[in-house]
Amino acid sequence: MSKMAKLPKRNEISDEFKWRLEDMISSKEEWENMYKEIMSMTEEITSYSGKLKESADTLLDCLKKRDQLEEKLSRLYVYSNMKLHEDANNSEAQNTAEKANSLMVKVNSSISFIEPEISSMSDDLLKNYMESADGLKLYKTYFDDLLRKKEHILSMEEELLLARAQELAGTPENIFAMFNNADLKFPTIKGEDGNDVELTKGRYVTFMESKDRRVRKDAFEALYSTYSKYKNTLAATYNANIKKDIFYMQAKKFNSTCEASLFENNIPVAVYDQLIETVHKYLPLMHRYVSIRKRMLNLDELHMYDVYTPIVKDIDVKVTFEEAKEKVLEALAPLGEEYCNLLRKGFNEKWIDVYENEGKRSGAYSWGTYGVHPYVLLNHQDNVNHMFTLAHEMGHSLHTYYSSKTQPFIYAEYPTFLAEVASTVNEALLMEYLLKTTEDKNQRLYLINYFMEQFKGTLYRQAMFAEFEKTTHELVEQGEALTADTLSSMYHDINVKYFGEDMIIDSEVDMEWARIPHFYYNYYVFQYSTGYSAAIALSQKILKEGEEAVTKYKNFLKSGSSEYPIETLKKAGVDMTTAEPIEKALKVFEGLLDEMESIIK
Repeated sequence: MSKMAKLPKRNEISDEFKWRLEDMISSKEEWENMYKEIMSMTEEITSYSGKLKESADTLLDCLKKRDQLEEKLSRLYVYSNMKLHEDANNSEAQNTAEKANSLMVKVNSSISFIEPEISSMSDDLLKNYMESADGLKLYKTYFDDLLRKKEHILSMEEELLLARAQELAGTPENIFAMFNNADLKFPTIKGEDGNDVELTKGRYVTFMESKDRRVRKDAFEALYSTYSKYKNTLAATYNANIKKDIFYMQAKKFNSTCEASLFENNIPVAVYDQLIETVHKYLPLMHRYVSIRKRMLNLDELHMYDVYTPIVKDIDVKVTFEEAKEKVLEALAPLGEEYCNLLRKGFNEKWIDVYENEGKRSGAYSWGTYGVHPYVLLNHQDNVNHMFTLAHEMGHSLHTYYSSKTQPFIYAEYPTFLAEVASTVNEALLMEYLLKTTEDKNQRLYLINYFMEQFKGTLYRQAMFAEFEKTTHELVEQGEALTADTLSSMYHDINVKYFGEDMIIDSEVDMEWARIPHFYYNYYVFQYSTGYSAAIALSQKILKEGEEAVTKYKNFLKSGSSEYPIETLKKAGVDMTTAEPIEKALKVFEGLLDEMESIIK
């Protein structure tokens, strides 16, 4: 390592490791032409306002034009924001992303009359229209959902006002993203070799997995001390985001922000509460795992900076990006030749942006737009965790691919409640493959530990986040103020609850709430836990039942939003209205604990 290892600039990354956004929009000129076309279509569609009741043909024409408009807007918006995610310091990308964001608000304002007008129609009129215009039959599921939402759809004037407020409503998230990805800089620390290395969010995970406890502690303290310097600004930003959620909740006449968020996908609030209650019931398993970690690390005190380092000694598993692709392909063979060929297509045709560079968005995601293959953003490091990240994000991408190829535009985007299922099925199949092909005792212990870490990080940790998110929203709904100290105190207490008495909850981690982007995504995180539980069940079915289960699973991937997500999962064989999938998943976790204890005794 050089004396000062700094991140490369975007232009220093080889093109072979960059995604090819030209597949979406080929040039600046095409972007400009598309922008102008969307502006023109936006003006045109407003001419339908107040006329949708006139005839079935008028309604059908309007809906077709809206779908065409939204499809073009999606392409422009996704492309512009992904360009920004490549390098948040790129001023041209900042400008085009801002223009795309503003255009989205304009489009949403221009079409805001459609749903109130349709909702004001009688059921009989809509039925007659569908019988007289065959093209409207496509929209039956859409119409049925609108009727379900009828009491929460406001007048045209009110919906227009809410649409115009969207740009302002997105301000807290935008401020946080720009601060977190572009402005926030961390100090250097001493690496394992004693040389200075710049701390970044991408490197933080690698540091936390270090065998050198001094490196872990230094990275931990450096990261959180940096966030702590801005705690009041970050608290105000998060508080503003919650108030935005409350504003929309009240405007749309819901009883709580949680209900308002889950209503879109017809998810009962009981599903959210049941997750937290069930996880609470199984917290002793989490505490048992913490005790094992403390014992295997041979520590008198287990600190928060000790929770990610592998607990199996003398195992140094390095996985290059090329090796990760090979392993993922081998592991996902049970999903069939067609699925694996699509994986190869993604690997070979520049769907993926692989390595971290200066200004690049942290973490990983899969994103895309209708009519174009999906994309994956990574910040790859050569370790097992990032191999699983590749499997995870390609699960998202192939879910998107199948759905977009099968469903019309209006039903192609799958609901957020289903968003984490396909990605986690891939992870579970990868883990089962690695365990099946590993005989070495220490390597097997390493993988068991990794699998347990997935349960900890995806089921337990996201449930903890979900509990924190719901509690903070409820406090503001009740008129309480959320200061930095209040948030940190709440976050400390919830860590005590989830990790148990064998863990020292260091004061630095009290600021972790300030660095979680998903807290700005409006009750998103609980779906990691529910999705993980569903995925464990589905992966077991695929391995045990073979082709029949694979066929059902592919039908799930192809469903998009053609049905409500609870029903889509039921057809695949999982009922999330019960605690059973969560309990079954946690029983798998218990089995892993038992196996590890039997090996190390």
